[in-house]
Amino acid sequence: MSSLAVLTGCGASSSGNAGPAKPGPSSVPSQSAPAATSSPTPAGKPLAGKTISIDPGHNGLNGANPGLMASPVPAGPFQKPCNTSGTSTASGYEEHAFNFDVATRLVAILRSEGANVVETRTNDHGIGPCVNERAAIANNAHADAAISIHGDGAPSSGYGFHVILPALIKGYTEPIVIPSKKLGYDIRDAFHAGTGEPYSSYLGNNGIDVRSDLAGLNLSKVPAVFIECGNMANSADASRMTDPAWRQRAAASLANGLTTFLR
Repeated sequence: MSSLAVLTGCGASSSGNAGPAKPGPSSVPSQSAPAATSSPTPAGKPLAGKTISIDPGHNGLNGANPGLMASPVPAGPFQKPCNTSGTSTASGYEEHAFNFDVATRLVAILRSEGANVVETRTNDHGIGPCVNERAAIANNAHADAAISIHGDGAPSSGYGFHVILPALIKGYTEPIVIPSKKLGYDIRDAFHAGTGEPYSSYLGNNGIDVRSDLAGLNLSKVPAVFIECGNMANSADASRMTDPAWRQRAAASLANGLTTFLR
């Protein structure tokens, strides 16, 4: 997810404006399998009774469908494009694939710990869902926590990870700002300790950023954060992010942060 360009990463721009006011669909049909939840889990496990929404950013066919991705959808007090294609490393490792890989590893860990997990997409060869639909999936599940997983596409000189918290937007985020802040700091601390990834050198403060332009946060009714696991344009970050062993540590670290929050 690029915080700097509309058509890379999550497509967030500081203006939060979807461009022309031409009406568009509120959603774009996804070619992914329907979002799935786990079957009931036994009590006695650390996350038994907890519902967690996992959102792997973007999707494998988003880039091949620019018209659909550009369709404006609700994003809070404004509209934004349905979704974007994401970024990639210089070697061509696509962000959507990174996001889905880390998410799949994370889902397996959480379910092994007894959590009921809701996924916004269950494969990496579909379209969408749109950003408003992703928030709705977590809301409809009454999730105890929601996290959207991304890789950033910032200038190559920048490195490190950051967690994005929802800004206070009247009429939208008031109920979730405080619990989301707690969730974000727990995720930040666990990710930093578990992966060795430094805090972002180019955005935020000590690995924390606050934004008002992300539909996934603005429309959430449950505690929610985004994480930019690293800058895919930076060679050192890219080297880590293309390593399956590091992605497993990333997933385990995210699980630890979620567990800390939910306990």
